[in-house]
Amino acid sequence: MRIMGLDYGSRTVGVAVSDELYITAQGLETIERKKENQLRQTFARIEAICLEKNIEKIVLGYPKNMNNSVGAQAETVLEFKKNLERRTGLEVILWDERLTTVSANRVLTEGNVKGRIEKKKVIDKIAAALILQGYLDSIR
Repeated sequence: MRIMGLDYGSRTVGVAVSDELYITAQGLETIERKKENQLRQTFARIEAICLEKNIEKIVLGYPKNMNNSVGAQAETVLEFKKNLERRTGLEVILWDERLTTVSANRVLTEGNVKGRIEKKKVIDKIAAALILQGYLDSIR
């Protein structure tokens, strides 16, 4: 069994999975969609990954504001969580994702990944891995 981490964005969802011992998180892929509200294919891909990777629970990044308040994007994530639980039948845990994109950018810079386009291809799955790794560290 594994745990999946998700970084939900308006047009992308970064996906990461844990190893079977729940020690490390690895970025898997970025699911892209053309329009913000067209989630059918996104849900279908997440469901397929859950089956392929034997996922038992999902950790979903929760975008709180720096002052700990909840904004419009957090409300969108709550709606996504509700639909994700209904579609997959799995427990979905919200995990504070503040500064994960900043950290993901730092990882890419330190790894000498140059250019906005190259970073854009991988930043969401790295952010998902950081969200999931934070959760995995908390349960050990």
